[in-house]
Amino acid sequence: MSDLNAATKDEFVARLGGIFEHSPWIAKAAAERRPFASVETLQAVLSEIVTAAGPEKQFALINAHPDLAGRLARQGLLTEESTREQATAGLAQSDEATLHKIETLNAAYRARFEFPFIICARLNSVDTILAAMEERLNNSPEQETAAALAEIFKIARLRLADSVEH
Repeated sequence: MSDLNAATKDEFVARLGGIFEHSPWIAKAAAERRPFASVETLQAVLSEIVTAAGPEKQFALINAHPDLAGRLARQGLLTEESTREQATAGLAQSDEATLHKIETLNAAYRARFEFPFIICARLNSVDTILAAMEERLNNSPEQETAAALAEIFKIARLRLADSVEH
């Protein structure tokens, strides 16, 4: 933590800008609130920034995430973190039938909620992801926005731990 606390704002953002997918604005805001006593304190501040950002920025954050096993994954255009996380869940090794099912569920989900399905892939398998996709399609838009943000916070917590560890 001492290195992060002592870093310039640009260094801080360079190191933590990917904690939240394509949303370095969160790390920029956190840099202004240093020093942090612990990783847990930093994680809490990052979460507070997102929570206080309001619906428009939260919607943009949610939409910054790629579809699971989607076009960007097939083209090799995911961030390094997303590529690793989707591979950990087994998505990269899925057969064509499973990929088709995921693609169909992604499309239904996006049509219903107007943002991508988000789940912390590192904490799930292909089977639990598919079950969650089917189950969460029944949520209200408000419930699903809250679920997406909760999953984003899980992803960010794991990415932050990786970043500080290295």
